Amino acid sequence: MAVLVHDLTGAGMIQERVRGQLIPEVFRDLASVEALWRSVESDPAALTTPYQRFDWVAAFVAAKVGCTPAEQDKCLRIVVLRDAGGRPRVILPLQVARERGVRVARVIGCKHANYHMPIFASREAAAMRAEDLVDILRRSGREAGIDVYLLGHQPRFWDGAANPLSLRAAPAASDAYGLILGPDPETTAKRVFSADARKKMRSKEKKLIEAFGPVEYRVAANPEEVKTYLSAFFAQKASRFAAMGIANPYADEAICRFIAAGACRQDDPDDVRGAPIEVSALVACNGGRVFATFAGAVSDARYSGMMTSFDQDPVVGRSSPGDILLHHLIRDQTERGRRSFDLGVGEARYKANICDETIQLGEVTIAVSLRGHLFAIPAIAATRLKRRIKRNKRLAGLVKSVRKMIRRPARSGRSGDEITI
Repeated sequence: MAVLVHDLTGAGMIQERVRGQLIPEVFRDLASVEALWRSVESDPAALTTPYQRFDWVAAFVAAKVGCTPAEQDKCLRIVVLRDAGGRPRVILPLQVARERGVRVARVIGCKHANYHMPIFASREAAAMRAEDLVDILRRSGREAGIDVYLLGHQPRFWDGAANPLSLRAAPAASDAYGLILGPDPETTAKRVFSADARKKMRSKEKKLIEAFGPVEYRVAANPEEVKTYLSAFFAQKASRFAAMGIANPYADEAICRFIAAGACRQDDPDDVRGAPIEVSALVACNGGRVFATFAGAVSDARYSGMMTSFDQDPVVGRSSPGDILLHHLIRDQTERGRRSFDLGVGEARYKANICDETIQLGEVTIAVSLRGHLFAIPAIAATRLKRRIKRNKRLAGLVKSVRKMIRRPARSGRSGDEITI
């Protein structure tokens, strides 16, 4: 699996042009910054992930924070960096929470977002020096009452450009995995899935059809289908987590509202076209039984997997409905013109089998105050320990065995990662 690396020839010259020219501005509600944000993200020159689309963030804020200016003022800090001409160059949407007496800033929706990169208005904007960006964020943090920034999941490169924040990052515990989609579905499918894998997939789909009748890959096209497929997802996940003895993170009604709202357009809840979250399913044509689901954050060019589930019925499971759905999903995304596809953060066999890129991620900690510095020390140590465990098969196996022993008698425990791919 190749690590995504790109030539940055000429970046040093660009850095000299942008150094010291950015002016910070901090907003405390989404409405005040919406027009500016949308204008930046809609520019083809912008560098941004699907998780920093305004509509994705707005859906999360409405569900978890609230819509009134007073509710948002308590915890939202949207940092905008402008150039000398007043043009926005960088947008960093933050949510601030008090933890052990310390005001900690994280990217909005961080537990549900695979990538926490700022929005850069262009490659030139992204070419600023890491030291300059950190210095500006420290100054903004003092004015906004922030003690420390914890900015995880920073891609080292995005669409061929270096992320300046990643230059100050410690390696994340896990990386993400993706692939570049080809010009046509058939070519992409042959590159991603071997001839043997495609043959096995056809055989499994045939067995599923023999057991349940015709099946179909569908993308939710209206709010009713969104509700149907998400209801199946939540039920399948609840069953899965119960069987594993893990607390269900989707038991939080606010998270369910966020995902449902994100799968519809903000300006027209009855329309799902162009929504920031796309929901797909493998469905029985007769009766509408949902065998598997997949949802991802989307932009014009990228599909980024957020969550997936499958029917726990052993008869269904033998046909690997999740794999069948993923096969159709990759073909469909290629056909619809998206250029990139990823399966998010975390190690999994099926990711390694399908993806041909490692999207390296870093963890950025920026202390603003002494309290923030003291808070950051154990956070950094925890990240290093987690990475060491995940990258060492013996340690990872030991931790897995200990967790099984703890769960077996209690059938309960801490929740799993909220990004469940």
